[in-house]
Amino acid sequence: MKTICLYFEIHQNVHLKRYRFFEIGKDHYYFDDYENERGITETAERSYIPAIKTFIEMAHMYGKAFKVSFSISGCALELLEQYAPEVISLLQELNDTGCVEFLAEPYSHGLSSLKNEAVFRDEVARQAKKMKELFGKKPTVLRNSSLIYSDDIGGLVADMGYKGMIAEGAKHILGWKSPHFLYHCAQNPNLKLLLRDYKLSDDISLRFNDSSWNEYPLFADTYMDWIAQLPEEEKIINIFMELCALGIYQPLSSNILEFIKALPAVAKDRGITFATPSEIISKSKSVAPMEVPFPMSWNDEERDTSCWLGNVMQREAFEKLYSVADRVLICKDRRITQDWDRIQASNNFRFMTTKNMGVGFYRGIYDSPYDAFTNYMNILGDFINRVNALYPLDIENDELNALLTTIRNQADEINVKDAEITRLQARLQKYEPIEEKAPKKKEAPEKKTPAKKAAPAKKAAAPKKEEVKEAPEKKTPAKKAAKKAEKPAKEAKPKKAAKK
Repeated sequence: MKTICLYFEIHQNVHLKRYRFFEIGKDHYYFDDYENERGITETAERSYIPAIKTFIEMAHMYGKAFKVSFSISGCALELLEQYAPEVISLLQELNDTGCVEFLAEPYSHGLSSLKNEAVFRDEVARQAKKMKELFGKKPTVLRNSSLIYSDDIGGLVADMGYKGMIAEGAKHILGWKSPHFLYHCAQNPNLKLLLRDYKLSDDISLRFNDSSWNEYPLFADTYMDWIAQLPEEEKIINIFMELCALGIYQPLSSNILEFIKALPAVAKDRGITFATPSEIISKSKSVAPMEVPFPMSWNDEERDTSCWLGNVMQREAFEKLYSVADRVLICKDRRITQDWDRIQASNNFRFMTTKNMGVGFYRGIYDSPYDAFTNYMNILGDFINRVNALYPLDIENDELNALLTTIRNQADEINVKDAEITRLQARLQKYEPIEEKAPKKKEAPEKKTPAKKAAPAKKAAAPKKEEVKEAPEKKTPAKKAAKKAEKPAKEAKPKKAAKK
């Protein structure tokens, strides 16, 4: 039986404002609030809200026959909490249906997995904590920014305790292999890999409303026929895309949501099911390791990291950004931590690309990649000055390493305690039903017991009181004898008084 894993990413760029060289040291606020509010509000109204409402309707309509998954970056959550809280409320309503799974991902939607292990661990831990606070469950599957993956990253994610990771089914990695199987990390077989079918995914997210496409218009029956006609042994079909594909890339007027809504019913007719990533990992076996010596992603035709780190400007900005990573990790200043998350976002490096990205490529407020580089480096220069003011450059490496070690040890202790709390809570849940039933069994015989049986109980109690009184009379001589032996002088005096 074939199974579809349907996954959507929610991330929103945090736009930087125009920042001049002469503002360094004077202005420490780097963001365009107007553009950020406009962007997230428009995306929520045109895409997120109608799409999530559709998923809620599908969950009520199809029950457990429909499943969907999401990952949400920490930066996107902050914008949604501030400007579009209705989106989070709808996601929580969808979560209550039991038809959705939320995945972990780096908080900033940045490139830390390519540079700094400690930063990557910290980001994922903070985002996973946020997911548990909002939706009541800690993620067990991870999705890296733009599906960036390599053997080293997979080994790191496995060491962090995650059971699975989703990645791109890149042709230059797969070769003759199919993405429709479950694979595992070459460095650690405990980490399972779900690979995106980029053709089936892009048919919805990029080509659905393209009238020049030879498959236009695309209907749910046709789409499911493509999946049903795949070789029998190819069981897992991973369809991954950004949520804004529903409403932004493909406008609502194209009937994209009606197409999505029809998929479960059509799939059921063809014996095709839906499942979440963790369900597939738990029920399926890996067929082979996936060897990825160099990082791949889902971006561009190359499916690599060249759109972020392909030229000298991007690499210089990247190196300078993470030159202060260790100092930022030990910083307790909330403002610096938030700025750090936002300037790490991958789109800041994408604006600097010199690749031919086509006519529709969006550069934000910038006229050219050089303009984007200049603006970013001005902001980064001021940010680094603020960090160095708190932790000067002359601080010795041994002292800095000692602080980092202390922080890591504290984090480990917290994780151990959290695991212990979770274990104890699970045990309490097992015992609570037993404790509730126990009193009910005791109350039943008390109601049935006749009043006559109460009388013997009182009679039985009377001898006990007499025994209690008699006991000290028997013990008194022995105690007095012992006292006489221990203190003869004191006992003699009362005898003389008795004679008088």
